[in-house]
Amino acid sequence: MKSRTAILFFAVLSLGSFGLFMRGAQAQDAGQAELPSVPCDSQQQSQSPAAPAPQQPAASQPSHQETPVPSDSAKPDAAPPTKQPADDAGKNQPPKPGTASTPTSTSPAGTILSDDESLTTIRSTVNEVNVVFTVTDRHGRYVKDLKRENFKVVDDNKPALDIRSFHAETNLPLEVGLLVDASNSVRDRFKFEQQAAIEFLNQSVRPKYDEAFIVGFDVTPEVTQDFTDNTEMLAVGVRDLRPGGGTAMYDALYFACRDKLMKAQHKGPVRRAIILLSDGDDNQSHVTREEAIDMAQRADVIVYTISTNLSGAGHHGDKVLERIADATGGRAYVPFQITEVANAFAAIQEELRSQYAISYKPADFISDGRYRSVEILAQGQKGLRVRSRRGYYAPSQ
Repeated sequence: MKSRTAILFFAVLSLGSFGLFMRGAQAQDAGQAELPSVPCDSQQQSQSPAAPAPQQPAASQPSHQETPVPSDSAKPDAAPPTKQPADDAGKNQPPKPGTASTPTSTSPAGTILSDDESLTTIRSTVNEVNVVFTVTDRHGRYVKDLKRENFKVVDDNKPALDIRSFHAETNLPLEVGLLVDASNSVRDRFKFEQQAAIEFLNQSVRPKYDEAFIVGFDVTPEVTQDFTDNTEMLAVGVRDLRPGGGTAMYDALYFACRDKLMKAQHKGPVRRAIILLSDGDDNQSHVTREEAIDMAQRADVIVYTISTNLSGAGHHGDKVLERIADATGGRAYVPFQITEVANAFAAIQEELRSQYAISYKPADFISDGRYRSVEILAQGQKGLRVRSRRGYYAPSQ
């Protein structure tokens, strides 16, 4: 009987202790759950918008004064600091003793900078314009041995303030877009044009150095091969072109400049060029000829055109192609026979390896987004003809 009483006594005692333990644990959990649900104002301001911290109070930034936590709320001994990005690790340090609490400057993101750090945010913008151009003599032959003193730059009808650099661009990497008219109007000579284009790419694109892409267009542009230095893949992209439909040449040029060349990633300076193979008869585009030219100028693209009109009778499309090439610093080729298309590709290849590049600082430059004219003048020798883009758009503030 005594043993049963003792067992019952210990069972009751154990159940009571367990109940007290569970109530204490629940109370502790409740206190911890309530703490981060309503953080103080200084904690809300100092929290980073991207920092999740759902179960812990965020640490206050040094620039804010902590608000005391009421005595009846449970507060951990030390709240872990809010994780900051590595780039901001050195910016949010407490101010040094003896310094004023008012910051000298504030970054655009609201980060307070010290006196030394605020000085590093001041940057001097140097406005430089780079122009690639070619020079020919009175017989149309490329002149490749000219010097810096042989040229004068006129920007927006005023002489350039300073010539920063000048050199021959014989080995600069190429970014080339081949735009091939695949409309019904070129069906009878399409195969020969494809073969001439493949030959050009094989001779022009250097593996691990240059890149090219292929776009065929009728009513819409179609990328049959994206940027690559593999000439075999480029050849497949050319062979995949199929003629048919109307002609949206301006749309294709606009697309190639804006969506391909302007967005291409490269580590250093490159020459951007487009070879446009078409009869020039556009009947389906949503953008105008001048809008396509404008986009090519913004993308700093030289456009070479090869006409597929073989009539030799001053076709309207030839005038359109000439306008596009002339406005972008390129050249328009009008073959009289289908076999001369290959000669036009060969001439473009030679020109791409016979160019100069000049960098200069304009006079009275304003970052207002306005179009500014450019003229490169040859001096010191007679009969020289310079061909370059006609202008550029100043950056906007």
